[in-house]
Amino acid sequence: MSIEVINESGVTVDESLVVSVARFTLDAMRVNPAAELAITAVGLDTMTELHERWMEEPGPTDVMAFPMDSLADDSRRPDAPDLGPSLLGDVVLCPAFAKDQARKAGHTLADELHLLTVHGVLHLLGYDHLEPADEREMFALQDKLLAQWRDGRAAAEAQQAQRRTDDRLLGAAGLEDDTRP
Repeated sequence: MSIEVINESGVTVDESLVVSVARFTLDAMRVNPAAELAITAVGLDTMTELHERWMEEPGPTDVMAFPMDSLADDSRRPDAPDLGPSLLGDVVLCPAFAKDQARKAGHTLADELHLLTVHGVLHLLGYDHLEPADEREMFALQDKLLAQWRDGRAAAEAQQAQRRTDDRLLGAAGLEDDTRP
């Protein structure tokens, strides 16, 4: 799975974690591993322009998703070969806008960007929140995926910390473990 992150926002973004949460979401949603995704972080002016142009709403917003229309099943011939690697679309994040949301929600900008990444990916996969029932479904799935990703990261970090501790203890006792990768 190819996920490209471009940060044009002027705000520091941990791109590796944005890729990690996007990849986790796509894997959990069983998206073809050959799929491609682009994530771009932009400033307020760019997001305002995109929001007004494509959504006809004033001012900036936190996240926008631009799915590739050419991947719709109804646009393909019934006898067409299976799709190979495909571009899912683009997720556009606005860290400057998200900063205020993060503060109001009582969490970090990084946490907000992870949430917005999951949100944007779900939009690319056809989820929306225009109707109350759709909103409940999308936000429940978003919360579930984000919690699973965070739990997985916490477990991996705990395992790495334990390995570092074990390595220090083994080294202090003169028993380095040369079998670890």
